[in-house]
Amino acid sequence: MTVSTFRPADVVDPDLHASGEVHRLWRWMRRHAPVHWHAPGDLPGFWSLTRYEDIRRVYQDPALFSSARGVLLRPTRLGEDPGSGLTMALTDPPRHRALRGQVADRFSERCARSLADEMRAEIRSVVTRAVESGTCDVVHDIGARLSSHNIGRLLGVPPQDRERLLTWTTEAFASGRPLTSHLALMRYFIDLMYARMEEPAQDVMGMLVHNEVDGELLTETEILLGCENLVGAAENAGLSMAAGILALAAHPEQWRRLVRERDDGLLRTATEEVLRWTSSATHSMRTAVRDTVIGGRRIAAGDRVVLWIPSANRDESVFPEPDRFDLGRTPNRHLALGTGEHVCIGSTMARHQMRMLLETLTESVAAVEPAGEAEPLRSIAVNGPAHAPVRLVPR
Repeated sequence: MTVSTFRPADVVDPDLHASGEVHRLWRWMRRHAPVHWHAPGDLPGFWSLTRYEDIRRVYQDPALFSSARGVLLRPTRLGEDPGSGLTMALTDPPRHRALRGQVADRFSERCARSLADEMRAEIRSVVTRAVESGTCDVVHDIGARLSSHNIGRLLGVPPQDRERLLTWTTEAFASGRPLTSHLALMRYFIDLMYARMEEPAQDVMGMLVHNEVDGELLTETEILLGCENLVGAAENAGLSMAAGILALAAHPEQWRRLVRERDDGLLRTATEEVLRWTSSATHSMRTAVRDTVIGGRRIAAGDRVVLWIPSANRDESVFPEPDRFDLGRTPNRHLALGTGEHVCIGSTMARHQMRMLLETLTESVAAVEPAGEAEPLRSIAVNGPAHAPVRLVPR
């Protein structure tokens, strides 16, 4: 793609995202069209935001930019998101805060620390199996397995059922259809929901069933949609872990640095850089509640505003040498997990899991090597590999 062929309309082309060329388009848009109107067609009309400060402003003002009408672009023929106004992701304060508070304890720093030994043991087991197999698909064998098992652990899925949860979610994500359309998965959550009604437990499903929001219990539909939101969000954590391993394979000097230094400080900055670099959530959407102005452009009440998160995380005005993968980067105020009221509820857990994975890799692995061509996802919603064969050379 040459400068003369840059067209902002191409920002919704899945092939451009799969090729990675979308980063060149975002760079051009940050300079020449940072707030750009896309006329309605297969998708509803929307404004594209590509600069860090504009995106951060929208994230931090839920009173002006609402999440209740949907947070992802949907084809016009599908209409409004059926979860609008019902789930944590698709509500605004104060309802959003109440829904978040219902389950916040299971995603807290305290909970992450209490689960640290169990999470670390599972990560070591998964990495050991991947090393012993010679080659592995880091998407399925490491990223998806760890993220799926972890959200299953938090929801209250017993250990013996977590591989089934992985199978079902993998099938659902591969189909491109909503998780609610996967009958076996939803039947399982319905059974788990009814089990918690009979026998309460201090897991997320138990909290969704028994903790009141604004003095009322959630409906069964709200509970199941809440489960769908959390499981769907876990896909981003898995993609970040898989793409992070690929980044280490592509930047052997950074891998050697991680192995050589391997202290808490570098592990923490490395975790943040992997999250910035991979930016597994490609976009988030808001709807303007009233007329406003962004970057000199008038945004009308009711207009959709799309935040291109990987673009914000490569904004030259915020990140020096943004296209350089630097595990020691600091400061690193990336927006990979959002910010403000809707910051990812699993952000603390995701950081702990990523840091443990990096630590375990440095303990067990001598080298990270590509073992074939990675297949990228064709999506404007999530970013990362669909499949990626890698060889983890044992220490």
